[in-house]
Amino acid sequence: MSTTTARPQPVMKEMSFLDRWLPAWILLAMVVGLTLGRFIPGLNTALEAVKIGEVSLPIAIGLLVMMYPVLAKVRYDETHRVAGDKRLMITSLALNWIVGPALMFALAWMLLPDLPEYRTGLIIVGLARCIAMVFIWNDLACGDREAAAVLVAINSVFQVIAFGALGWFYLQILPSWLGLPTTSADFSVWSIVLSVLVFLGIPLLAGFLTRHFGEKAKGRTWYEETFLPRIGPWALYGLLFTIVLLFALQGEAITTNPWDVARIALPLLAYFVLMFGISLIASKAVGLNYAKSTTVAFTAAGNNFELAIAVAIGTFGVTSGQALAGVVGPLIEVPVLVGLVYVSLWAGRKLFPGDSTLPARAETVSATRA
Repeated sequence: MSTTTARPQPVMKEMSFLDRWLPAWILLAMVVGLTLGRFIPGLNTALEAVKIGEVSLPIAIGLLVMMYPVLAKVRYDETHRVAGDKRLMITSLALNWIVGPALMFALAWMLLPDLPEYRTGLIIVGLARCIAMVFIWNDLACGDREAAAVLVAINSVFQVIAFGALGWFYLQILPSWLGLPTTSADFSVWSIVLSVLVFLGIPLLAGFLTRHFGEKAKGRTWYEETFLPRIGPWALYGLLFTIVLLFALQGEAITTNPWDVARIALPLLAYFVLMFGISLIASKAVGLNYAKSTTVAFTAAGNNFELAIAVAIGTFGVTSGQALAGVVGPLIEVPVLVGLVYVSLWAGRKLFPGDSTLPARAETVSATRA
């Protein structure tokens, strides 16, 4: 059964203009954020005055606003079909926790052999699997919402359990085996747990309760055809708000180190593109349909930059090269994954001809959020 084809139509008219120019709005939000951070004295201090763990409260609010509408769309009574799909589960776990960290490790060492701080920061980014913005990219690309909810929840559990052990392996054990310099780092389990609880737990619970009580009170038809279109635009508003604040916080660090940013950007760009392509092809190879393959690809290619930045700052300091590498992560990830949404919609018709979960040719990206 496909939930993708069951999504109600038509496109939300009030969102059409924003949706049509989504890449431009995201780039504009990045530029606005960088400009504010670079030229408004004291903005960083004001934004970081209140934090949840190591994440600025305004950014945390933006992330929650961004994720809630998408998680309110998930049909939680259908998640059992995802949990029972062994091909989906095994493929996702292997890509996220074996292929992803190993690929980032290889790219960091190949492209930044002379920059140990940035290299370490990128390896940490590779270990932080995505639990936030992936819902947006998956939804835009007509991925399987229920699969995304289940896979992100499983990644979150693995993140709490495996992050520290994998950090020790990739920063100390594996380099030692290969005769490379090692890096010592201590990871706060509490920071990881807090990141998962706040950025996944809160919107997931809110989305579940909204659907449960909304359908109970007025039925599924009203909930999906009346209520969801009303809250749907807030996912993109929250995304743009988060991007502005995130880049405002790091505007000075990025704009004053352009060459360093370029060096860090190269392995990140390679990672996102390669990881997405490998994941999409691997998912098709094991027999998954378009919607599930797209979901696996985005959950494997995206990273939890909030956690990576928090770990880098907590371990190496706010002015460290490791922290800068974490900051550059979303600078590259956001526009690249937006681009990969369109690549996914285009490649889907080439790789999955006749698949019932493919979006209709006449649909625009915005129609996937209805």
